[in-house]
Amino acid sequence: MAHGEKPQSRRPIDTNTPSVARMYDYLLGGSQHYEVDRKASADLLRIAPSTQQLARSNRDFLRRVVRVLARDMKIRQFLDHGSGLPTLDNVHEVVQRIRPDTKVAYIDNDPMVLAHGRTQLHDNDNVMVIDQDMRETTKIRAATDPFLDWTKPIAALFVSVLHCLPDTDDERDPAALIKRVAAELPAGSYVVICQLVSDDAAVRDNVTRLMAEATHNRWGRVRERHEVRQYFDGMEIINPPGLVDVIDWQPDHPAPPKHLRPTDWVEWGGVARIEA
Repeated sequence: MAHGEKPQSRRPIDTNTPSVARMYDYLLGGSQHYEVDRKASADLLRIAPSTQQLARSNRDFLRRVVRVLARDMKIRQFLDHGSGLPTLDNVHEVVQRIRPDTKVAYIDNDPMVLAHGRTQLHDNDNVMVIDQDMRETTKIRAATDPFLDWTKPIAALFVSVLHCLPDTDDERDPAALIKRVAAELPAGSYVVICQLVSDDAAVRDNVTRLMAEATHNRWGRVRERHEVRQYFDGMEIINPPGLVDVIDWQPDHPAPPKHLRPTDWVEWGGVARIEA
């Protein structure tokens, strides 16, 4: 871990309350979850049967987008907000295959995520894990100042995390968070955003209610496409492909036809470049 730094949290792992990170791990076929996470995931699948498919397509999008940024855009620094539990082909593994000295800072405050970060990344000097709420941007900047070069381009990732944040009337609002991070990034940087959206009000309301109850209100809401588009205000969206169902963002293989795709909700978003 960079400069010998390690996540400092020693908070106990709550096995009685579902964790979004552990539910995601379960949906991806991982092993770092408990019965409470599996039950909440089963409840979620009853409301939105395509949830597992979405989780997998979103993970594929993450791998593709960081590969493109590292290989084609020559980005050598990544700031991954709400990184979640380690799984196959994490951000640092993808980008360091392209350039071993690429730096990745993971941000998360889930105790289980941090515990795995300590054990799995301790021998990689180009990776650090920050124990922090992703909305604490001042603290994150201070923690990464010795590690990242903030005069050179950085890719800031918000992949499938903003739906975990509630709307507020202050700087903790998701839109305010994105605006603040984008303002800090040097010219030539990139911002990657996607989140769960649905055109179906019942899906939006039912999933939001279920997740809020299951996580004791550690959840935001399923949104609509126009709300995600607003997150990109003031940035130059990379087009093509623009803002899309992430299945369609520079796919490695032909995307599935419309009739084989989820109809209840989708992961929707894209990539923007920060200009001078």
